[in-house]
Amino acid sequence: MNKIRHTPTAKGYFSGCGGMELGLILSGVQLIQSLDLDKEATECMKLNTHYFNHSILTADIKDKTVLEQPQTDIIVGTYPCTKYSPIADIHGTRTGDDLFLHFFRHIAIEKPEMYIVENVPGMKKFKVVMEAMTKLPDYYVNVFCPVDTENWLPQRRKRLILIGTKRNFTIQAPTQIKNRPTFKSILEKKPKVEMPDYVIKRIKGVYRDFPIIVNPEERNALAPTCVAHYSKDLSTRLVVDKKFQYGLRPFSVREYARLQGFPDDFIFENKRSSYRLIGNAVPVDMGRWIGEVAMKYFK
Repeated sequence: MNKIRHTPTAKGYFSGCGGMELGLILSGVQLIQSLDLDKEATECMKLNTHYFNHSILTADIKDKTVLEQPQTDIIVGTYPCTKYSPIADIHGTRTGDDLFLHFFRHIAIEKPEMYIVENVPGMKKFKVVMEAMTKLPDYYVNVFCPVDTENWLPQRRKRLILIGTKRNFTIQAPTQIKNRPTFKSILEKKPKVEMPDYVIKRIKGVYRDFPIIVNPEERNALAPTCVAHYSKDLSTRLVVDKKFQYGLRPFSVREYARLQGFPDDFIFENKRSSYRLIGNAVPVDMGRWIGEVAMKYFK
């Protein structure tokens, strides 16, 4: 059996609350540094010292030079994807974003053994972005799109995963695991949820658009994509639950975290903004699959 030459090291940019990092750590990758501009997200990572004992920076990548940071075998970038999404196109704001250039800058100068990009499938429509990320000299690039979270978790969430390596390396696309948890199994028995007036109004049909409703009793039930703006509107995604007055309720913070693969001992404060942190995160199981690919590469 091949042995690991050494434990690969990694640093992450746009880390959020650490979904990608946690997945990498669980696969055996050693995290050296995480960076994000969002203080609430980095503070959430710092609450979870039982998982994270590496350097966590609250900073803007635009202000960081490459050579002032520690070198690692892997550089991971999950830069914000809002500008690449269809909804942004509807509102006329989908113009791309210069943040990918700052990530590109770090790869081009440091030249790590491996780099990883996670984003929405809409990124493929941006030719300049895709050229930058796939045509770097001396790298072999694998692009997987879409990679769906439902391979591992009861949530529909399609993503683009790009992996660049200095050596030619065959990577198999992920397939659905046999023991994927059911939607019903992730629900809490006594969930603590808010029921604002606007949730009740949407249930009663006061608003023109209806919520996405998930019934845990339906076979193969899947939750819709966990989105960050759920923190602002709990009425858009509801769970069938007969214990509640109207037979429907929002997801709890812990249920939202479970849909993203976070273990129950991962600390999220029970407040509305935690939905935003969770919705912005990379699903932990997706990060773990990427980490397992990396560990095979470094054998």
